[in-house]
Amino acid sequence: MKKREWFIGLVLLVLLGFSLTSWYCAHKEAADKPDAVTERQFHFEEVSLSFDSTAVTTFYAKYPKLVLYQKQAVDLYRKNQFTYLWYDKKGRKETAEVIYNKMNNLVEEGVQAKVPYKEILDGIFPKTNAKPNVEVELFLTNYYFYYTNKVLQGIDSTKVEELGWYLPRKKLSYSQYLDSLLIDPKLIDNKAKLVGQYYKLKEVLQRYRNIEKNGGWATIVPPADFKQLKPGDSSDLVLQIRKRLFLTNDISVDSKSIVYDESMQEAILKYKKRNGFSEDKIILPKHISEMNVSISDRIKTIMVNMERCRWISTDLTKSKEFIVVNIPSYRLTYFKEGKAALVSNVVVGTALNETVIFSGMMSYIVFSPYWNVPKSIRDKELLPAIKKDKNYLVKHNMEWNGNNIRQKPGPNNSLGLVKFLFPNSNNIYLHDTPAKNLFSQEKRAFSHGCIRVQKPKELAQLILEDDPNWTPEKIDAAMNRGKEKWYTLKNKIPVYIGYFTAWVDDDGLVNFHKDIYGRDNALANLLLEE
Repeated sequence: MKKREWFIGLVLLVLLGFSLTSWYCAHKEAADKPDAVTERQFHFEEVSLSFDSTAVTTFYAKYPKLVLYQKQAVDLYRKNQFTYLWYDKKGRKETAEVIYNKMNNLVEEGVQAKVPYKEILDGIFPKTNAKPNVEVELFLTNYYFYYTNKVLQGIDSTKVEELGWYLPRKKLSYSQYLDSLLIDPKLIDNKAKLVGQYYKLKEVLQRYRNIEKNGGWATIVPPADFKQLKPGDSSDLVLQIRKRLFLTNDISVDSKSIVYDESMQEAILKYKKRNGFSEDKIILPKHISEMNVSISDRIKTIMVNMERCRWISTDLTKSKEFIVVNIPSYRLTYFKEGKAALVSNVVVGTALNETVIFSGMMSYIVFSPYWNVPKSIRDKELLPAIKKDKNYLVKHNMEWNGNNIRQKPGPNNSLGLVKFLFPNSNNIYLHDTPAKNLFSQEKRAFSHGCIRVQKPKELAQLILEDDPNWTPEKIDAAMNRGKEKWYTLKNKIPVYIGYFTAWVDDDGLVNFHKDIYGRDNALANLLLEE
């Protein structure tokens, strides 16, 4: 019996010793591996970096002007179990500083809207860089959505359509973007989020703001009897114009000469090119008038067009080939493999028959086309003309086609010798025209809405250059055959009809164009309301 008790006691002693040894070894190993402790500590602190979900409701009750972003914020925090996004165990993240700085410099992005409650965050942000602060946290989240809305997305698509803009909008998930941004704050300056033109205009905006900060430019005052300046003329007016051209980098040196010399002639050609004037060296009152557009108005124009850039999908430039028509510049550009393969002047719709801003897929080329007269033109223009002259249709090579009127193919056809179709509900297309003289005009808003192309043959040849069935000779023959022929393109081509009154060209020159449909002010007012 005693032996048995002794044996049991010995076993218990051995087990106790083994347990003590295991406890000691385990703790010694942990002490020798501080990273393991840090991992457990980090996990504990990460779990503790959360806040009461009711704080969100309280925040919006206190700051109702930010309620626009409430749904996005709530969805975001639910996904993250209401953990802090802008803080970690070390304190406020670098991304928080980035967002705060961006909100302080929205003017650089062409955004002048007053940021709601910004002064409140300004008062508490510098004091809360260590411990998590739920109010700062929620401000930063709302300002992140404010920033992406104002800078990356632009005004609401419904309002954009009310302005007559029907080009497709880009689609981005800003919650997913934030996930990446929290990992790498530098992504906020990633230029892939907006079309390249936006960043070019942004640089010009900064340059023009600097001009404004330094006093802008003086109004040029010509003599009362001023009619024109031509090369070689001497006048105090030349001195004023030269100074104006120097401020906008049209001339590199202000020599202060009163002589309209060669350097100023080159500057005038440069100025006229980027302002949509005929490129000659004669200076007329209309050129002086354009120079006198104030620096503040130029800045407003730049900002308005930066906003339009926000609406454009970056996928546009990824297409192998695409066509862009800019209405205010009366210009068509056909891009192929990322380069401008063709630039052509165009005629667009009048102010009463505005060309619609939209996009489509060019699917057909029609050689020697009929012109099927639209019902509105038939009723308002042709039927009254037929009543006055019974031979009107014969004189204009027209005929009845059922209840409609059409013009037969031929060199005098209103559509010229070829048209390019991208089916759309607006019944707008590109076409040739017999009225070639209109392309020499500075202002070319003459059509009923469709777009007349100065270089239709060149456009057809470039579109079909990879198709062995269409040589330049065959294209020319089809255009002049006098018999309508439809051809279906093997690869459809995106066509974008846009409206930009400020644009930076490939030479880095900012081009300003007349707001022919009066759209800039409406958009500028909307931006200020935002």
